[in-house]
Amino acid sequence: MTVSAQAQEVVRLGNLKFAHYGAISYIKEIAPKCGIKVEEHVFAKGPDIMQAVIAGELDVGAASSEAAIAGRANGAPVYVVAGFARGGARLVARSDAGIKAVRDLKGKKVGVTRGGIQEVLLLAQLGQHGLSWSDQPGKDVHIVYLAFADLNQALAAKNLDAMMQSEPQSSQAINKGFGVEILKPYDTPIGEPVRTLVMTEKFYREKRPTAEKFMRCFLESTKTFIDNPGLAEKYVRETIFKNQITKDDFEDAISNSPYSYNISPEHIQITTDVMVKYGVGRMSKPPVARDWVKTDLLEQAKKGLNLK
Repeated sequence: MTVSAQAQEVVRLGNLKFAHYGAISYIKEIAPKCGIKVEEHVFAKGPDIMQAVIAGELDVGAASSEAAIAGRANGAPVYVVAGFARGGARLVARSDAGIKAVRDLKGKKVGVTRGGIQEVLLLAQLGQHGLSWSDQPGKDVHIVYLAFADLNQALAAKNLDAMMQSEPQSSQAINKGFGVEILKPYDTPIGEPVRTLVMTEKFYREKRPTAEKFMRCFLESTKTFIDNPGLAEKYVRETIFKNQITKDDFEDAISNSPYSYNISPEHIQITTDVMVKYGVGRMSKPPVARDWVKTDLLEQAKKGLNLK
């Protein structure tokens, strides 16, 4: 074993299984040439990553902004250090439900995953259209909380009338014919939600050289996926999804959730404010974005790679 291989720092990375999280997964493939070793741990949903951070099991995590914000509010010692995908949500109705717009959800059952940005976007859409909601019967819209993996089955089995779903699952529902797109929910104050790359405060402060290497590696991985869509598709379809999604599913998913790397305190603050408005995340003390959005590592790495 060479000296440099022994000296490689291990970075523990938490991730989710979605098309637009593919460049995060790919970091571990190129990590050795970045001078680090990345151990990826895949979770079912963002709040689980935040729990693992609190337990001291991760150094870096990829999650929706909602999960990061609620995690920070509930004691997860994390900083948002970059963004890694935009969009990634779709309101999809059952193709035979006769739903054409958000207002048609009145009297219907709508599925969503608790703790994903899709939940915030769904409640913001219902709020904008003057509809009340609850996970108990009796309001305009009956919300059914299910795991991302179970929403499509529930829609196909007609246990739901509509769902606010992530990618590539929403594209799959449309391509398989049991779902139709009602809208991409980006007309709320949040706009296109940005997925967040978070780093523990300890890792950011105490392992600075490793954190810098990781950030460069993240940018290289993301740039590779943006510049080489064929490689991105092959990796996501074959390695992550074991050929369970088609080329069309992948292309439709990424067109609605493009890879990116920028994030701003303003975006995180607006998302926090919308969460507070609709009571998402049950935060007694919502975090102030400028206190925990730290983009210095990102800016430094972007300069080094000549990225905008």
